[in-house]
Amino acid sequence: MTVVKRISFSATLIGLLLVSAGCRQEPSRWEAAQKATEGKKTSVSQDAVDGSIFNQFFPPQGDGYDIVFKQEKSGFAQAALEQNGKEIAVFSVFDTASDPDAKTKFAESTEQVDGYPVVIEEKSLSALVGDRYQVQVRSTDPAFGKSMRAEWLTKFNLKRIAEIEN
Repeated sequence: MTVVKRISFSATLIGLLLVSAGCRQEPSRWEAAQKATEGKKTSVSQDAVDGSIFNQFFPPQGDGYDIVFKQEKSGFAQAALEQNGKEIAVFSVFDTASDPDAKTKFAESTEQVDGYPVVIEEKSLSALVGDRYQVQVRSTDPAFGKSMRAEWLTKFNLKRIAEIEN
């Protein structure tokens, strides 16, 4: 009888160990995300200016165009240019304090708008203002071409953006 008790006890113990091993609770997705980002560099520099500061320097509304602000966070502001309720371009201002490498593409620039170096890409035109702020006009409608991007870039108050201090 003692052998049967030992086998029964061993089987019960093994069963309990297996059940308890399978009951380990997985961390929630929030705990997993927190653990994955601990100790990592933040994506926004503490030196970046508040994105709301940029809004006042965007082009004004009027002449059948609406400026619809879409996003604003530390070091960044974005707005859509709409005509007749349809988005035709996206405007943004980005503080390169958060990503100094973003300025490197302007080093080879031979083009300028209002004295600021610009980079022309397929659907966008970007200026580096005050050696810190990237001001961009990006087409979302094929009819909003290169000359329109240049025209709207000059409607930003680039001089005042260049004067922003942290």
